[in-house]
Amino acid sequence: MLGIGIDWSEEFHLVALGRPGEGVIEVSRVEHSPTEVDALVAKIAGLEPDPAEVRVVIETRHGLLVERLVDAGYVVVPVNPDLVARRRGPAKKKDDAEDARIACLIALDRHERLRPLIPHGEIAGELRAIARDDERAARDERRLLNRLRQDLISTFPAALAIGGEDLGAPTFLRMLERWPTADTLAAAPRTELVAFARSCRHGWPERLADRVQASLAAEHFRPKDYLVRAKADTIRLAATQLLAIGAQRRTWERRMGELLLGAPRQGRDKRPRGDGLGKGFPGGEIYLSFPGLGDRLAARIAGEIGDHPEQFDTPNSLQCYAGKAPVTRRSGKSEVVVACRLAHNRYLGGAVQQWAFCSLRRSGWAREFYDSQRARGKGHQAALRALGNRWLEILWHCLHRGVPYDEAVHVANRNRALGRTTQAA
Repeated sequence: MLGIGIDWSEEFHLVALGRPGEGVIEVSRVEHSPTEVDALVAKIAGLEPDPAEVRVVIETRHGLLVERLVDAGYVVVPVNPDLVARRRGPAKKKDDAEDARIACLIALDRHERLRPLIPHGEIAGELRAIARDDERAARDERRLLNRLRQDLISTFPAALAIGGEDLGAPTFLRMLERWPTADTLAAAPRTELVAFARSCRHGWPERLADRVQASLAAEHFRPKDYLVRAKADTIRLAATQLLAIGAQRRTWERRMGELLLGAPRQGRDKRPRGDGLGKGFPGGEIYLSFPGLGDRLAARIAGEIGDHPEQFDTPNSLQCYAGKAPVTRRSGKSEVVVACRLAHNRYLGGAVQQWAFCSLRRSGWAREFYDSQRARGKGHQAALRALGNRWLEILWHCLHRGVPYDEAVHVANRNRALGRTTQAA
């Protein structure tokens, strides 16, 4: 066996090589370039011809270096940086070469319980990348909307009445892009407003023109002229950015549905057409069968779990990976203390938390479970974590059995289990 510990960076990597019984035998610097990495792989092959006997410990699970090592057939074990930090000694001195040595010793320890990296397939990798980018774009969209709202409050308060509750509507954003101030919008005749609404495919162009004129005629604070001039381009820029983000997110959503089902959605019912579907994400229809999971949210959860759900041998392992399984601490006769799990996949944890919230309006038992948790004194987020923990257990069983979720079947099983618990009590 050959153990390898890598302390990686953007420009170069420190690589420690070792063997059982000998410890670390070499520490070298490898530049982050295709030639240097290929030379490292060739060197490893010379020391250990069998790729299955090469164990690599590295503090990341993504990147071109990890992909190259996985393609070479090596067993890549991503570890939390805290695992290396805890072994640095009493002084806790940070040194890149020493971190590589520690990672190499971890790789040589066969008794260390570490989970090898199971790489995603092409469909799963694309789905995860798109879902993460979409979630990041959603955060940018919320930030820009909040900034736009503050600018409108200070310079164009009538626009808030026009936009109503949905300031991110495409028609409203295009209106701000064309008329970013109250004076320019007031100078536009009614016929131009109606024509503009029709060009944006607004359902009620006459009603929109009436709302614009009524909002401009209402009483509002008059901002300073210099502030209006200064903020006009800022409002136009924010509207343009929000329109671009919205258009890209809609494109991503269509692609997510296509990857999950193997074919694009068509028609009013938004279902895939054709006699046979293409190659989609394994279990895509199972994810979409759950209440509260649309294309976006299902893609976020499926992309993080990956196309190899068998790597989670129990429901608890999946729950721990998502950070929903509580951490129980016991010491002597002290009372049990339940804490929130900190080490987990935060992308998956956030998606499951949102899934639990969305399921409250679409699942009767989920709402009942959430209300019971709140009645016991738990807060909103704690109750959602408990509900997400239950959803992950159900998801694990559906994925391993290859069956979609059925609300009636689950409710019947739940009632039967609660009945047995009541009789036993």
